[in-house]
Amino acid sequence: MIGRVRHRGPDGSGIFTNGPASLAHARLSIIDLAGGGQPMHNEDKSIWITFNGEIFNYVELQSELLERGHQFATRCDTEVILHSYEDKGEDCVRELNGQWSFAIWDAPKRRLFLSRDRLGVRPLFYTFTGKAFVFASEIKSLLAHPGVSREIDLEALNQIFTFWFTLPPRTIFKNIFELPPGHSLVFENGKIRIQRHWQLDFSGAAETCPESPRQEKKYVYELRELLLDATRIRLRADVPVGAYLSGGLDSSIVTTLIRKFTDTPLETFSVAFEDPEFDESEYQQEVIRALGTKHQQIRCGPSDIARIFPDVIWHAEKPILRTAPAPMFLLSKLVRDSGYKVVLTGEGSDEFLGGYDIYKETKIRAFWAAQPESKLRPLLLKSLYPYLPGIRNLSPAFLGAFFGVGLDDPSQPFFSHLPRWESTSKIRMFFSDATKSELRNCDVYAGLRELLPAGFGRWTPFCRAQYLEGAFFLPGYLLSSQGDRVAMAHSVEGRYPFLDHRVVEFASTLPLQLKMKVLNEKYLLKQAFGDQIPAAVRNRPKQPYRAPDAHSFLNPASRAVPEAYVEDLLSTDRIKNTGIFDPPAVSKLVSKIKAGGPCGFRENSALVGILSTQLMIHQFIENTGEGTDYATAGTRNSTLCR
Repeated sequence: MIGRVRHRGPDGSGIFTNGPASLAHARLSIIDLAGGGQPMHNEDKSIWITFNGEIFNYVELQSELLERGHQFATRCDTEVILHSYEDKGEDCVRELNGQWSFAIWDAPKRRLFLSRDRLGVRPLFYTFTGKAFVFASEIKSLLAHPGVSREIDLEALNQIFTFWFTLPPRTIFKNIFELPPGHSLVFENGKIRIQRHWQLDFSGAAETCPESPRQEKKYVYELRELLLDATRIRLRADVPVGAYLSGGLDSSIVTTLIRKFTDTPLETFSVAFEDPEFDESEYQQEVIRALGTKHQQIRCGPSDIARIFPDVIWHAEKPILRTAPAPMFLLSKLVRDSGYKVVLTGEGSDEFLGGYDIYKETKIRAFWAAQPESKLRPLLLKSLYPYLPGIRNLSPAFLGAFFGVGLDDPSQPFFSHLPRWESTSKIRMFFSDATKSELRNCDVYAGLRELLPAGFGRWTPFCRAQYLEGAFFLPGYLLSSQGDRVAMAHSVEGRYPFLDHRVVEFASTLPLQLKMKVLNEKYLLKQAFGDQIPAAVRNRPKQPYRAPDAHSFLNPASRAVPEAYVEDLLSTDRIKNTGIFDPPAVSKLVSKIKAGGPCGFRENSALVGILSTQLMIHQFIENTGEGTDYATAGTRNSTLCR
């Protein structure tokens, strides 16, 4: 099991066994390089831990624990968790500022305690075989256990082909579960008990800001101080720390903040694209010149994405509908090859400070819903996506058909996301008759409704949209397939100042007009840091990170022969043998893309989704999770209790 996740920790490993429990760990050494080996124990060896992640406020916590009489054998953050658990039991996680998944074996109580960080930065999976409770950082470790079966969960696939993610605790594999973000689990006396230790909450967010000028300055000051401190503690490491630089507002601000705490040259890393539609290197260079960072860049084209896509799916362990994780996989390799293990990035700002186009879209659609017969109000939607030039040419009828979904009831919980989800779900037309039959009575929205917090329906549409992004899309896709998995594939740890829980809790109570003033996104963030970054970056139109999709694999304009695995896995025979998709429909899609036909959202998502599903089945079902001729079977950081 531990060998399967060796990529997560190449610097050392350890195994501990005590009675019914076994813990294993593969270490990525970042703090206390000499003394931080795991599994680690307390003074009398009654409590043991295996831990994946970082506790950024460990210095302050250690000082408090020393005052209360605890003794430390190391300088690392892992031992702080042990002593905090001794002090406060399961509630110890409430005082941790960090990103974690860990397991503590409490030998005297014969109790196993698992926990995952508030926002789901680090993964944690588990299953119960009937004889063994098995848990790990990645599913491939669970599949190494002889008692764990492997079978695709079609309801989970249905969720991915709607939302882009599965709803926790469900995963793409039947009877293998994900511990949700902000939750802990206790396994004791053969029983599992799960409880929430943190909840994302927007119930306190007002629409407008009272006493606007003076109050706004107060909010600006608070945000500056919180982000400064969040960045400061995330620079704690005994190895060099770099930064990702996308050319957008968020990574530019993080890079600027890092420079306040270091006199040594900061090394930054970025992705550039061959296709100017996706490339942001012009803005990256503006920040590099302004801050004088030492910069490295990978240049990514469609052939690069196709070449490494099997490796991406091997690490993602689930189907994906976009190729965006692939360039990030290449970027983390550049980071590691450059001698870095840690990078700070800008994730989380869009979700919690009001940066996404879907928030603008929600505001306009709610405005439109007040006068649904209006011909002018929906035209505002054409201004939202300057990086998608075709949208300006859309007819009013198309705008109404796409964005008008759910317009009759803006109060319903998924009002903000229905146009996206209903559009994505159309790719389920490529399912085979057998798959459609099995899913016939499946209400894909029912499970999501059950996970919504009390009072959700009373929040504004804007806040409901923020919750759906922050509680589900962020951990379910961005921090997993596009974050932890592709970074840890090359033993690189991402750290996120905007995801400091203090920043998130502050942002969740902000008046909405300070997040988005009319349609000016991240208004307060720009007020707080706009004068510290280049004007070209501060004033640029919002452009989300994207990568070439279907044409990475089947490009009629390219003379390159498609990768062998693409032709193989999309062949009629392989599609038929897998049984999930309809062979004629897939064949028609492949022919259309090869012929250079229109390739819009549906075609792109369908091709990537079908191909990644076929890859995942080949790698984890047909080849028993031991790697394939298509991908390099990387492997490490796992645990087992039986």
